[in-house]
Amino acid sequence: MRHPFRVRSFAGPTASPRAALYALCVSFFMICLDATVVNVAVPDIRTSLGASLNDVVWVNSAYALCYAVPLILAGRLGDRYGPKRVFLVGVAGFTAASLACALAPGAEVLIAARAVQGLAAALVAPQTMTLIVHLFPADRRGAALGAWGAVGGAAMAAGPVIGGLLVAWTGWRGIFLVNLPVGVAGWIAAYRLLPDRRPAARHRMDPWGIALSGLGLTALVFGVQSGEAYDWGTVAGPVTIPGILVLGVLCLVAFVWWQHHNPDEPLLPPRLFHHRDFSAAAAAGGAMGAAMGGLFLPLMIYLQSDLGYSPLAAGAATVPMFALSSLCARLAGKRSDTAGPRLLAALGFALLIVGTGSLTLLLGPGIGLWVLMPSLLVSGIGIGLVSAPLAGIATRSLEPSLVGAASGVFNTTRQLGGALGSAATGVLLQAGLGDTPTTATQAALAFPVLMLVVGLACCAAVRPTPPVRPV
Repeated sequence: MRHPFRVRSFAGPTASPRAALYALCVSFFMICLDATVVNVAVPDIRTSLGASLNDVVWVNSAYALCYAVPLILAGRLGDRYGPKRVFLVGVAGFTAASLACALAPGAEVLIAARAVQGLAAALVAPQTMTLIVHLFPADRRGAALGAWGAVGGAAMAAGPVIGGLLVAWTGWRGIFLVNLPVGVAGWIAAYRLLPDRRPAARHRMDPWGIALSGLGLTALVFGVQSGEAYDWGTVAGPVTIPGILVLGVLCLVAFVWWQHHNPDEPLLPPRLFHHRDFSAAAAAGGAMGAAMGGLFLPLMIYLQSDLGYSPLAAGAATVPMFALSSLCARLAGKRSDTAGPRLLAALGFALLIVGTGSLTLLLGPGIGLWVLMPSLLVSGIGIGLVSAPLAGIATRSLEPSLVGAASGVFNTTRQLGGALGSAATGVLLQAGLGDTPTTATQAALAFPVLMLVVGLACCAAVRPTPPVRPV
């Protein structure tokens, strides 16, 4: 059978898969960091630009929206043009958009530049998984995915601290300027070290699939993210949040129908979901995203409202958890090559249920952070045990021609889950505002616990010992 990819490598003769992995991780760290680093700079941005609270909210929302929506398309672009090419375009676009953010004279320009950052990040993220699958054989892939997951955890841990230091030393523009040397170094390393895999057969694009998925995901993510801001009512004129959500669902239903009836090459091959492991991993990834999106919003509010922490101190309080998560992700990736990723992912979800559930029970007015820290650390171990094994489960039995689409879908489910989790806990927090902040936080944390139970159930659907297909 003809292999669906041919390899043209611009890497030097001594370039190794490990060196290529490090090149990937530089840029992956940068885009993960920018998802959280801006939160600390919100007050400084408002003062400097004279922006409204809604404007500052959209500085983050524009990035999250434009990151989540094109992920499926970005995965398929990698299948068509080669993941290295798309990765390099994404890193270059992200770096240029970072400069535009740093030079923004007003909130409108900053929001637009953040949107471009999100689009560029969407080009980068699926290619990292795709390239890891092509760089490493199945029996060594777990360790590589563990390093990849550890980088994401390290970025989340470092975000509040790096953001706080940069804002204190240079002002808010520094959090974007720091991307310039990192982006340039990451682009050069990727150009020199990544193999240039291109499809031997020309893939067709799916205009109707692109339009339906783009409109559906945009409407759904916008409605979920912005529903609270508009009190789940009118946005403008006859346009309402419920109407936008209904439009999103209808477009996605039409998208699924079209993917099954497209006579040419669909954007999202239906046969992808014939792989039970991938379907279970994608569902578990969505549940994990929802749980994480639902955990940190009420936790940050509790630390600041009940315990009186500053935003920087509240962010720093989670650093030990994410540092432990990063370490465990690396170890879990290595272990999954021999022990199997299914049990590790299930153990991670179980520890997250214990950690988040005990956190809910321990919350109380004026309680010391040291009382909560064991629950946070157990949750950190759980996060680390879930991330890399889930990515391995999602891709381990796929033929190479499906890896790009799989990477896009896997990342999309996690991003959509995160948006849903943030919105759901926001509603629960608002519903409990008549009580104390503690009881409102406890009510909101019930949602991530439920999502973690769903994720654990999804792990049960994964085959215990599936055949490994080398790629």
